[in-house]
Amino acid sequence: MTFFEELDRIMKQDMGGRGLLGSLPANPIRETAAALTNSARVLLLTGFPVKMEDGTFIGETDGPSGTANLAAAFTASGASVLVVTDRSSFPLLAEALRFRAPKAVLREIPDENTGVFVRECVSSFAPTHFISLERPGKAHDGHYHNMRGEIIDSMVTDASLFPAEAKRFGAVTISVGDGGNEMGMGRYRREIEANVPCGRQICTEDSADLALVSGVSNWWGWGIAALLSLQTGNYLLPTESEETELLRRVVLAGGVDGCTKERVQTVDRLPLNVHLSVLHSVSDLLLKEMEHRGLTSIFCKTISSESGLLQQAAH
Repeated sequence: MTFFEELDRIMKQDMGGRGLLGSLPANPIRETAAALTNSARVLLLTGFPVKMEDGTFIGETDGPSGTANLAAAFTASGASVLVVTDRSSFPLLAEALRFRAPKAVLREIPDENTGVFVRECVSSFAPTHFISLERPGKAHDGHYHNMRGEIIDSMVTDASLFPAEAKRFGAVTISVGDGGNEMGMGRYRREIEANVPCGRQICTEDSADLALVSGVSNWWGWGIAALLSLQTGNYLLPTESEETELLRRVVLAGGVDGCTKERVQTVDRLPLNVHLSVLHSVSDLLLKEMEHRGLTSIFCKTISSESGLLQQAAH
């Protein structure tokens, strides 16, 4: 099994029983790796709101961690990074980026005149790459939906212009999702409508140039960081301790589990140790591939795990 095939297998572990992953073709990982070449200016968009019992809404824990890991990997690779989110997720991203990617710039989408903001944001930054990760996308009916098919327009600041505007400036558009209602997932419309509950209602209308799907969207923060690691020769994934601290900070900033609505260190109902096991698998795969490609001489990194399963220093 090649590196790309194994990474696809790791990403497609359906630990949450979402039902979509088994029906999909292989993730376009080779194409994504090629597209990441010359990623000079990267615009990242995230933020999925959750409505609480008191009627308020806050961003979920799936999105901020993955986006912060992307921002960390891209800035370490020399790219300029602009992260955009809306009011409900802004404090989560601010804390996540402060910890993982302090060089990245964070901007908040205003509640009004969002079209003006999007156009100004894209034209001034002129991104080479646009990546949305766990960001709601509009369905065929023109509305945003949660996984139950409920319309959530009142909770979402409309950012639907971003992909088209980014493409207008020549940017490659990449979208990450795990359920079918995320921006850019229209590329898998047939599979989403056939295999996801409420799929016909929630499937997003727009299609990214490259759409990446995983059991939890955050995981592609590690997956894309692994691809950048192979390009640069530098290990760019977080350690398990860093990932643990990152999620802790997101929760302290107000983040909630999108499925349970609880302010605990879980993502999509899955406990932290499950996510760390996936990170461990990606890390182990990356280190083996770097050694195979003769890249281990370029970096020196010690990866430690809570269980002590892996402790490796490259020389």
